[in-house]
Amino acid sequence: MPTRRNQILKMFQRTRVLRARDFVRAGIAREHLSRLVADGVLVRPGRGLYVLSDDAPTEHRSLVEATRLVPSGVICLLSALQFHGLTTQAPFEVWLAIDHKARMPKSESPSLRIVRFTGLALSYGIEEHILEGARVRVYSVAKTVTDCFKFRNKIGLDVAIEALRDCLRQKKANRDELWDAAKVCRMTNVMQPYLEATV
Repeated sequence: MPTRRNQILKMFQRTRVLRARDFVRAGIAREHLSRLVADGVLVRPGRGLYVLSDDAPTEHRSLVEATRLVPSGVICLLSALQFHGLTTQAPFEVWLAIDHKARMPKSESPSLRIVRFTGLALSYGIEEHILEGARVRVYSVAKTVTDCFKFRNKIGLDVAIEALRDCLRQKKANRDELWDAAKVCRMTNVMQPYLEATV
């Protein structure tokens, strides 16, 4: 057990949120994990996820947990706005885009808000960031703002307009990038008047 324990602790030096399958791949039986949870060394923040009990999470912990649970997912809409510093709102759910044919993920913690995308609308504008040692995929600023207009009925038109204004004021994306994203997402007719009105 001490050798296994050291091996497990070493794995957390690379990535601060690990899945049960990560340990299985490393040849570590689940019973070792259960023992370390019982001993208070590990904590299970969500189904199949493990973190060190003395680990101090960053502000992005819920995003990391969500993408560890759903590796093919992309952080989108309100969660992406928050990541890019374009909203004062703090969504209690992690907004995650998945393929329209993908199986619906189940998670109580973190709470997920799933949005289904297809084709280029799913693959366009993905950025990769390393957060807490994990690869997290987040839509770019231009794609996120455009998605806010596309899903304005879910999040509110006022949120989309505010995101557009903040994006341009903070120079996080330019009008050409926004227009390209609008073309991909078929939002040019919706966004054009707001782009023209926003100086």
